[in-house]
Amino acid sequence: MFSLIWRSCPKNVATLAIRSHKTAQLTRMSTSPPPLAAICQMTATPNKEANFSACRKLVEEAKEKGASMVFLPEGFDYIGSSREETLSLSESLAGDTIARYIKVARQLDVWLSLGGFHEQGPNWEQERRIYNSHIIINNKGDILSVYRKSHLFDVKLPEKGISLMESDFTLPGPSLVAPVETPVGKVGLGICYDLRFPELSLALQRSGADILTYPSAFTVATGAAHWEVLLRTRAIESQCFVLAAAQVGQHHEKRASYGHSLAVDPWGEVLADCGGDSPGVALVEVDLDKMRRTRKNMPVQQHRRDTAFYHSLDQTST
Repeated sequence: MFSLIWRSCPKNVATLAIRSHKTAQLTRMSTSPPPLAAICQMTATPNKEANFSACRKLVEEAKEKGASMVFLPEGFDYIGSSREETLSLSESLAGDTIARYIKVARQLDVWLSLGGFHEQGPNWEQERRIYNSHIIINNKGDILSVYRKSHLFDVKLPEKGISLMESDFTLPGPSLVAPVETPVGKVGLGICYDLRFPELSLALQRSGADILTYPSAFTVATGAAHWEVLLRTRAIESQCFVLAAAQVGQHHEKRASYGHSLAVDPWGEVLADCGGDSPGVALVEVDLDKMRRTRKNMPVQQHRRDTAFYHSLDQTST
């Protein structure tokens, strides 16, 4: 018995990745196959109309290949070339952009993870600040959850040519949100830089997440150094699937992204990698039985000590 995973990336060339499931042969004969999730990779620009057209094609491609849920990256709506442009292109959740994606979800009968929407914040007219928001829309067009990015990317790495201060125009989200029940499992929401904070992933796992997702627009330098190792680490320590849709390529003259949209299983195995060259889609099976076996055979969460134990050194006088 084999599972077939369809990929169109990198370079939009379809291949079949065949993985043997010897331990699942008997059970798969009498049960339906695991659901398919699609991770998308795109190159957003300041042109919102072009971005929407590109995303719709990716979603249509994923749905055609059997995806139940499609994951789009951070900045799927646009990536601005300046603070002023970024703010001027932002919208509310009730604006035209989200309305169009609601229509797509209904028309294609597919769930959407929209990670990194530029949402106008409270007191927009006075403060001109936005949230970086991750939105889950079901196949009926209902907005089920909105997570606003908790950790803002304020980083200066002069030796790498990186200087980004997200807090110059973005508000930090007030809280985590509970994992969302979806056709592919319970999805715990993060965004990009949140990936660097294991406390967030473990909190989502304790709240019942089967899948952690980090829609991202990693810089080329930080992506090459840290992207895969961080995603695999989050999967291993939480024993969750990790799905991370990513931006790729040159957005404008000031910014480029690393790409390599990844899907990782609870053992830390990379199931799909979209590469670092071009847009595309990868479909992966989300086998929750595999997650349950991993957790049963290595019950890390049961072995975890209480919170006070890990803070015991905080009380030690120096």
